[in-house]
Amino acid sequence: MKQISKYIKVVNGALLAGSLLLTACTSHFESWNINPNEVIPEQMERDNLKTGAYFTQMERGIFVVGKDKGGLFEETQMLTGDIFASYFAPVKTWDYAGTEDNDCYKLYRQWYNSPFNNAYTEVMQPWQSIVENTDEVSPARALATIVKVFGMSRITDKYGPIPYSKFGTSIHVAYDSQKDIYYRFFEELADAIEVLTGYNSRTSEPYMERYDYIYNGRVEKWIKFANTLRLRLAMRISYVDETKARTEIEAAIGHSIGLMTSVDDNAVLKQSASFTFINEWWEAFESFNDFRMSATMDCYLKGLQDPRLTCYFKGAVKDGAYHGVRNGQTSRNQGTLSEAASSMNVGQNDNIQWMSAAETYFLLAEAKLRLNLGDKTVQEYYEEGVKISFSSKGATGVDTYLADNVNVPVTSFIDPTTGRSTDVSRMVSTLTVKWDDSASESKKLERIMVQKWIALFPDGQEAWSEMRRTGYPGIVTISSNRSGGEVPEGELISRLKFPTTEYSDNSENTQAAVSLLQGTDIAGTRLWWDVKR
Repeated sequence: MKQISKYIKVVNGALLAGSLLLTACTSHFESWNINPNEVIPEQMERDNLKTGAYFTQMERGIFVVGKDKGGLFEETQMLTGDIFASYFAPVKTWDYAGTEDNDCYKLYRQWYNSPFNNAYTEVMQPWQSIVENTDEVSPARALATIVKVFGMSRITDKYGPIPYSKFGTSIHVAYDSQKDIYYRFFEELADAIEVLTGYNSRTSEPYMERYDYIYNGRVEKWIKFANTLRLRLAMRISYVDETKARTEIEAAIGHSIGLMTSVDDNAVLKQSASFTFINEWWEAFESFNDFRMSATMDCYLKGLQDPRLTCYFKGAVKDGAYHGVRNGQTSRNQGTLSEAASSMNVGQNDNIQWMSAAETYFLLAEAKLRLNLGDKTVQEYYEEGVKISFSSKGATGVDTYLADNVNVPVTSFIDPTTGRSTDVSRMVSTLTVKWDDSASESKKLERIMVQKWIALFPDGQEAWSEMRRTGYPGIVTISSNRSGGEVPEGELISRLKFPTTEYSDNSENTQAAVSLLQGTDIAGTRLWWDVKR
């Protein structure tokens, strides 16, 4: 793992300068005898200074932001997550990738290398630096570990087995099975939540406020986020390991501080006077003109007459109406498609949402439906999830929307450039929005997952994971499958291949990791938790 080892040895210049400055100021800290149950202002300041910049680096590395990061964002998020969730479709052909690429399920090596490499340099490496500069009960370490679990859960859900527990011990790192990774996630979250709960019981003072651009150091919000993340990951494994899932769900919902339940709890990377960035979705749509709304989004949002349509997308340049593009095209005319289809409704300096409280309610709805966990009805959780989504997105008319028992997703997709109609009635859902308590369990789950898919927008990585886990919602299948038989016709892509850089730089461990998969190292091999669809 040359790139990973490089980042273990070479620290960003600004961080290195800061650490050298601190050496002279903090050489006596090792001799301090500090009560771990007491909040010491000097300890807080020490942790903040020694770890704050690394923590900010981690926050910037989940949804990549920074100068000249637009291409990397496309590779780590849009071309390896968003298009698989059928949120967006590319309208550009990248010359270096050829006319057949990830959107046709023919994975291009640079694109499936990027998420892996970015995660280890921008999430794991700074986390390791924080660990080396803090003790086990440090709130700084707890916060960093929560962010690490959030970031790396997205990576294991792209690839399956990844190097995790042994990171930082060698330049050639062994892989963990996905089951072992998830079990470690739960242990790490439990420990971090315990540390932060103890801190929160002793003081209401923010922690690392200057370096935290999600919650500005509000520890109680981080605890809610961690509990909700624990709930998310528990539901992810609920089909393959129900016993463990139940244990973790009960711990998450039973915690004294609880889950994310309101818009104010939403985890959002925020702009400030001292922290600015370009929203990379804006750059991909408005600066690069590389993507447009997908045919699947077209069918669901227009068919259901969803008020969030105008919050998510803009009318097309060509006619002002809302149009999508079918995924999987091998011949793309960027100029024609970009004018005929809808761009994302996003501003250059918009904040970036990590997780919404709406997701909490959809997770609880499913937990109640399938596992009988939770103290409200499935319908109550479902409807609250939709309401929070509307509030988060700035949409109106939620009561009318929830009462709609007529409108269903569009069953005939019209290509905005040719006018050609495609029957998609067997691809997309046929359900209305209104809750039907007499429906079968599978139909109830489908209704929940349709709304969850809409609410998760624009985070296609999480949406793709949930689509693989549950099989819902149905999407307009790609028009051309060029996977070479790796992904069966009509099926959803299952994973990214292990990076080519791993085969060249960490060959022995990567070869061994293949045996941890449920098959060979191809795009159609399902992950450990993907057992239902």
